This record gives sequence, C-alpha cells and structure tokens, in this order.
Amino acid sequence: MNEHERNTDKECAAKYEGFEPQNERVLLVIDIQHVTKIYHTPGGDVRALDDVSLQINQGEIFGIIGLSGAGKSTLIRCINRLEQPTSGSILLEGKEITALNKNELRLQRQKISMIFQHFNLLSSRNVVENIMFPLEIAKVPKSKAKERAIELLDLVGLSDKAQAYPSQLSGGQKQRVGIARALANEPRLLLSDEATSALDPQTTRSILDLLKYINRELGLTILLITHDMNVVKQVCDRVAVMENGRIVETNSVLQLFTNPSTPISKSFIHSVIHHEVPQELLQVIEKNTSEKSRQTCFVRLSFIGSAAGQPFISVLVKKFEVMANILYGNIDRVKDIPYGNLTLEFVGTSDSLKEAIAWLQSLEGLELEVLENV
Repeated sequence: MNEHERNTDKECAAKYEGFEPQNERVLLVIDIQHVTKIYHTPGGDVRALDDVSLQINQGEIFGIIGLSGAGKSTLIRCINRLEQPTSGSILLEGKEITALNKNELRLQRQKISMIFQHFNLLSSRNVVENIMFPLEIAKVPKSKAKERAIELLDLVGLSDKAQAYPSQLSGGQKQRVGIARALANEPRLLLSDEATSALDPQTTRSILDLLKYINRELGLTILLITHDMNVVKQVCDRVAVMENGRIVETNSVLQLFTNPSTPISKSFIHSVIHHEVPQELLQVIEKNTSEKSRQTCFVRLSFIGSAAGQPFISVLVKKFEVMANILYGNIDRVKDIPYGNLTLEFVGTSDSLKEAIAWLQSLEGLELEVLENV
C-alpha cells in the first residue's frame, strides 16, 4: 500500500467536500418477516434460513455475523432477490420485493448495490470504465456517466488511478473501485458480503474507515455480512448474530460486547477480547487462596465510554478495605467508543466483598459478572 492510499481516509472530507447525491433521500427501512429458504437437494432438504425476522433502520451500519454456513450469504441474496425465499416477506422502503415481477424488480434493484469479497472488476476495462459500467446498463449518457465516475474516484481517494487497469491495483485499491462502482447509481442500500476478508488487517481498517465516511456523509444504509468480530467492532451500529440459519441475538454493538446473551455471541466476543487468565497465574492464585483466612472472589468487569477512565478500583480498595489483584485487562474501542474489561481477584471479609460488589453494580457504564471459575 502506498502513502497516498494510507492517507486517503484522512483526506476524503477535504478532497470531496460538498458531495451530495442528486436524488432526495427517503426513509429506508428493511423489514424482513419470517423468511425461510429451503434448498431441495438429492441428499434431502437443506434449511438455509429458518424463520428469520429483522429490521434495519435508515442510515445505520448493520452487521450480520456468523460462522460459515450460518446463512448470512443466503440472507443477503434474498434481500437483493438473487434468491427467492421459500416463505416470508422482505420489504424495502415499504415495497414487498419478493412479490415483484421482472420489470419491477429491475427498478427496485437500482436502490440496492453490492460490494464483493473478490472485487468482481472487469479486467478489460480501466478504473473509470469499471465505475461507468452500471451507469451504462442504466442507459445514462456517456458524458454524465464519466463525470459521475470521476467524482466517485475522488470520493474513494483514487483520482490518480483513473486510467489504471485492475491488474495494476493493490487489493485495497480494487475494493475502493468496487465501492465507487457500487455508489454509481446512488443506491439507498449498500450490501457488503465479506468485502474485507481478502485484505490484510491494515487495508481492512482503511476500507472500513471509508465505509464509515460514506455512511456518515451520504447517509447511506450499509448491511455488512462478516465472520470477523473485529469488523463489527470497528464500524457497526447494531449487529445480528446468526447460527444454523436463525438469528439468535440482535443488539447494539456495545450491548453485545458488554452483555452477550448466547454462547455463539460470547464466542465471537472472546475471539477479539481474551478473558482467559494464564494457567501459571491460576496455579499461584490457587496456592495463595488456600493459605488465606479471608474470602476470595473473582469478578469480570466491562466498562464503556467515560467509565473507562474512572479510578474505580483504587476507590474500591480504600472504601471497602478489599484487596484487588488484576489478573487480566485491556482497553479497546468499539465504534469509536472506549471499551475495556478487567478480570480481578478480590480478597476481603464476606461483608466487605458483598458491599464492594454491590457498589460496583451501582456504577453507571459498568457491567459486572461474578465468576464461579476464572
């Protein structure tokens, strides 16, 4: 990645100041109700989606996360009607897209664009021509299509690559072209199907920053499919967790991180935030605990926003005469909001431990879990 590409996201606002879509935006709500998709195979029926219901608000970045085979890609293909649901309904801007005929579907699809994991650029066309392609299909005059393509190249920070061909671009640059092409028809909804999974971590951050910028500046709703919790953590407002064709949890990203309610959600959180205490330390703690006359308990604290900067541990030690041993801790950011977690050993009398835990539970922005086992 060259210096120009690394600095693109910091320069986007200055380089594309004043960009506005030509058409006035209308309220966008994706309303998915009881969608089921069954594939009939020689080996039997496969239920890829099982009674899925989901609502996505206008202007948000919504993530759908799940392991391979969870049904994520099938769901996104039902939303753009590349797949027809077996049952249920999908409404886009209040229109039932599962009931549209070919002509109606073609018009409705102009409101939906998609970016792909492997870019899907036309190798025989240069960058500008790739971005112009959907406009040509929509029969936009060539001069206007080219003007629009150049504007979008400026938006994604690739003005100097207008005449380059896909083979001359890095992976991150190819995905920026893919994003520009997806924006050509001024869609209401942008679908992203594992769009960063083929990129290295630094380039992934760059692309996600660009998507956040586009969402913020254009008010574009983005539905993002991923198996990577780091992607969700960086850009999403809300997230749905899928498992075996079903949505098992839907929540804000912050709530999911601080209080996941299902085993699969907890496993995703643990993949990016490690709570495990090293075994060597556990052995020392076990030995020390057996030699203590005072009681010991273990807690896990999660804190968000301004709570991340509060000295609550030092206050607790002084206030309740409880000793605190930090076993594990870190501070990260979730959608630009500080988020931290600590695993601690508390040592004190039975009454002091109860009072300390009750006090922690009363603090705003703090989630506490008393652990049976560390």
